[in-house]
Amino acid sequence: MARDGTTETVALLGNMASTIQRDFTYVTRYAKGTQTPIETLALRQGSCRDFAVLMIEAVRALGFAARFVSGYVYDPSPGEGLVGGGNTHAWVRVFLPGSGWVEFDPTNGIIGNRGLIRVAVARDPYQAIPLSGTWAGFAGSYRGMDIEVDIRMAASAGELPVSARIQPPSQIVQASNKKDIPC
Repeated sequence: MARDGTTETVALLGNMASTIQRDFTYVTRYAKGTQTPIETLALRQGSCRDFAVLMIEAVRALGFAARFVSGYVYDPSPGEGLVGGGNTHAWVRVFLPGSGWVEFDPTNGIIGNRGLIRVAVARDPYQAIPLSGTWAGFAGSYRGMDIEVDIRMAASAGELPVSARIQPPSQIVQASNKKDIPC
């Protein structure tokens, strides 16, 4: 906060995201849904979804519009320490008058969309489910399902489907499924 009592909005929101990253422990959680912000505060840990919900509620309490984002993290160098690569990831978009929607990743402390690949944006996390489905059959017939996502920069336009070739290859990030699993 400045001496005159004002605070730069982006600095405030950036500090909020970096504080969550620094002071809370990230845990992979396969359970459906999210923890409440009170649970996340009490436990001092959570998944990326939990951290996004915590930050959304905090910024809404300050009067900002905020959205839940689900997608993927592009981490070209795994040693960089980004969390969430190879799995779905969640973060926050906050509307800043004059700037529009700005993305904040409280799990990784990212401001802006560097390395964040948006798949779904919604007011509530339950509206941003990127993939769902059902299976019907005998219990003994179910064999399970493993999905792995490999996100990488495409080397050339020839590697992409025709629909993706309209943009220069340097601006396209390709996500592919390593296993041949029917949807």
